[in-house]
Amino acid sequence: MKAVCVISGGMDSSTAAFIAKEQGYEILALHFDYNQRTMKKERECFNLICDDLGVKSREILDVSFIAQIGANSLTDKNLTIQKTGVKSGEIPNTYVPFRNGIFLSVAAAFAEKEGADALFIGVVEEDSSGYPDCSENFIKKIESAINAGTSPNFKLEIKIPLVHLSKTQIVKKALEIGVPLEHTWSCYEREDKACGLCDSCRLRLKGFKGADTKDTIPYI
Repeated sequence: MKAVCVISGGMDSSTAAFIAKEQGYEILALHFDYNQRTMKKERECFNLICDDLGVKSREILDVSFIAQIGANSLTDKNLTIQKTGVKSGEIPNTYVPFRNGIFLSVAAAFAEKEGADALFIGVVEEDSSGYPDCSENFIKKIESAINAGTSPNFKLEIKIPLVHLSKTQIVKKALEIGVPLEHTWSCYEREDKACGLCDSCRLRLKGFKGADTKDTIPYI
């Protein structure tokens, strides 16, 4: 069995990839560069996680047209990353329009070429920033579209093992299955030391606190 694993270098996608390995899949690792602020750090973490997994097949794809589209603070440095003041139900400006839709479309083409059985992605709906392309509903619909638009002898299952977990549950699961979380990065803003204040940092720290353990990556 083969599984394409979309690995950003973050805690969630890395945990999803380790779950794929635990389930017996041969992992085909896929990473996307889109000129995000922490691109170099994320790429470094992707390679570290692949080394930890013993992955032989790894691909880094340039999808920098996402930055050309803009409309988000991860790629547009004229925008300030929101750290406080995001109202309940409001989507923060760190939302990259349809990013997971783009990633999954490209990953599906790669999976079809490789004859993969599954595609793992670490989306989280329950305890997250509320991005619409991280919902189970969206994933199921794009899975249906992918299978409608690929060859008849190819069928892909998109696996989202973390979608309904809290960040605390994700940290606990990661520690249980041996994910080296010190090799992952979540900060939206910095590559040297995590800011600790952006939405992604705060969710990560919340997970570690709930799991009663210390995050060992550096924070300013």
